[in-house]
Amino acid sequence: MTKALEVSQLIKRYGTKTALENVGFTVEEGSCFGLLGPNGAGKSTTMKIITSIIEADSGTVNLLGKDVRKSGDDLRRLVGYVPQEITLYDKISAFQNLVFFGEMYGVKGKLLKKRIAEVLEQVGLTERAHDAIHTYSGGMKRRINIAAALLHEPRLVILDEPTVGIDPQSRNHIFDIIKQLRSEGVTIIYSTHYMEEVEALCDDIAIIDNGKVIVQGNLDELLGRYATKAVYVELLEGQSPPSVPSITKVSEYKKGWLLESEYVLASLEQVAQMAMEEGLQVKALEMMRPSLESVFLTLTGTSLRD
Repeated sequence: MTKALEVSQLIKRYGTKTALENVGFTVEEGSCFGLLGPNGAGKSTTMKIITSIIEADSGTVNLLGKDVRKSGDDLRRLVGYVPQEITLYDKISAFQNLVFFGEMYGVKGKLLKKRIAEVLEQVGLTERAHDAIHTYSGGMKRRINIAAALLHEPRLVILDEPTVGIDPQSRNHIFDIIKQLRSEGVTIIYSTHYMEEVEALCDDIAIIDNGKVIVQGNLDELLGRYATKAVYVELLEGQSPPSVPSITKVSEYKKGWLLESEYVLASLEQVAQMAMEEGLQVKALEMMRPSLESVFLTLTGTSLRD
């Protein structure tokens, strides 16, 4: 597949603090790429370097086959950037905001009016177009923030933590927007610390922590390689899980126990059999779905939200 983005050995320092240390990853054209990591890991700094808002101290970014340092102005017309901060004018309407941002992207006249109508429908806010932004909920503001980045029909859309602090309805709208853009062949870079969002939306990912990429690759392959394989069992209070030879580690988890094993199906069967033999009262027994949470824990030794 064609590479939409190639990031190589980015270094960025602020005084004595290193924000990025040799950060690198590639993004396939037409894919949704997840940049996952805790707050302060370096995700936003990376996004701003890709979009030429700030410059790296060293390293390269090739966007759609061109070096962003040499072709920044031309490439910006092909990229829609949705920053983590809301970048709207509070006292004017959504429509007026979109006129301003559209003209900033070089879209004007009848085409701009047409695109405003299209993006408002896309984000589900047509009926609120002429209301002042300060009357919007946080989720609605984020949707208009996204609409502004789509006015010039970019080939690459970068979303930096687009669902922070929003309501479920707006979150679902944003997911639908991403799926629609992907169906149209648009490349998406989705930066977040919400693992479940990456699992729902992305094909490939890079996990970044303390300014370094600790792993990158296909989501399913990484889950298969690093995610904890386990059985979850919940018993009557005061009871402990049965001892099964294939279980390598037992730890408390939620209201029950996590039983780690390379052979989860066989272990599940053995736990069920021994629970019956020992007269244990099982409230829940299931194979745990591999998750990015366990990948992150395996690679860093900490939970993402620690």
